Amino acid sequence: MNYREYGKTGKKLSIIGFGGMRFTPDDDEGVRTMVRASELGINYFDTAPGYCRDRSEIIFGKAFKQIKKPFYVSTKSSVYAEPKADDVRKRIDQALERMGVDRIHFFHMWCIMDWDHYKRVMAPGGPYEGAVTAKHEGLVDHIVFSTHANGEEIRKICETGLFEGVTLGYNIFNYTNRYDGILAAHENNMGIAVMNPLGGGMVPAGASKLNFIVKDTDETVVQAALRFVVSHPEITVALSGMGTEAHVEENAAVGDRIETPDPALVAAIKEQYKELGEAFCTACKYCLPCPENIDIPSVLFAFNHYRIGMEKTAKAFYGFMKKDGGENWVSPGKCSDCGLCETKCTQHLPIRQQLKEAFRIFEN
Repeated sequence: MNYREYGKTGKKLSIIGFGGMRFTPDDDEGVRTMVRASELGINYFDTAPGYCRDRSEIIFGKAFKQIKKPFYVSTKSSVYAEPKADDVRKRIDQALERMGVDRIHFFHMWCIMDWDHYKRVMAPGGPYEGAVTAKHEGLVDHIVFSTHANGEEIRKICETGLFEGVTLGYNIFNYTNRYDGILAAHENNMGIAVMNPLGGGMVPAGASKLNFIVKDTDETVVQAALRFVVSHPEITVALSGMGTEAHVEENAAVGDRIETPDPALVAAIKEQYKELGEAFCTACKYCLPCPENIDIPSVLFAFNHYRIGMEKTAKAFYGFMKKDGGENWVSPGKCSDCGLCETKCTQHLPIRQQLKEAFRIFEN
């Protein structure tokens, strides 16, 4: 496994990190998966309250009792759940108890959507203040933030100098929307963790369409997508959700291979990818609830597959959803064009347009 320095913190992170959002219902399997990740050199473990029906931090705690190698742990606090400084301290206490650790190495101000959201986090007596207090008490090493804002807004936050690192979504499906944010963090000597490097499952689903990113005959499309991310010289670690030991072994192999970044390879893949177009939904579900009760992520999941050439799979999945939903199924054609979903979308997608296109494809 290869490692990179996370900003100015002095900490070296494995270039492949463990995302704690994809555990199976079997807690013991989750523990085995994390232990295997550590054995293969992964030392950065990221989680959050609510992941896997609020089981993720608990599974982390069970696994950490068995992990023998040094590791770094990351968790988060949301301004919606913990709007005040005292609330953040309670959140930190809960995380420490659940995971059985004496400190959180990277504590995130979670899911900053835009500049207005950022100002709420930074308000006097708010979440950031609570995190600073915990840092002074030795309960937190580094205050960082995760975000779904666009590149320009990420740049503004990075330039405040108040954070030591950032976690953001970045992959071959959305690189133009976030790359300026990556550059801004790098220019400000911040660590950069990338979440969603597989496009919310779109990469493995569209493997046949994305074969052009594969470099070696023994490399999978999933490995190639991770390689694309870690080939950026600015990026410290690529976070991948891993639910099984097989996932760990496939992903860790990328960390073994990549010794130095390869900007030329990144540029070549971006050029090849242009023909596919962008703006793919990653099913984060922040757009919900829809006022018309349209299951937006599921509709766009089918639409994504149609766009990458998996037309039969897309139509079969859409048909299954419609049948399974029964009388509760709401067609995307019922979209009232209110735009509420687009104000909440983490990727700033043209959701209304995509719903209309999905309706045309699947129901006409």
